[in-house]
Amino acid sequence: MAALFRRKPSGRPGEWYYCLRHQTVEEGPQCPARDRLGPYGTRGEAEHAMETAREREDEWRHDPRWNDRDEADGTEETDGTGTPERDG
Repeated sequence: MAALFRRKPSGRPGEWYYCLRHQTVEEGPQCPARDRLGPYGTRGEAEHAMETAREREDEWRHDPRWNDRDEADGTEETDGTGTPERDG
């Protein structure tokens, strides 16, 4: 049974997105936000969305502010219960 109310994609024309579901670049609101990366300022930026995401993920993995692994022995620091410690 089809839903009675469908959410319209949010976004504006002139904004570029990369659709993860269709693996295509789209302008404005075409696919639901859960299936998109963006918005990007240009079509070219949207075309490289997956590459940009991989680069950002790699930076995050190596950022000492977010890395819970003890560099000396390669293990996670824990709070004594086996749960990794978190700052904050």
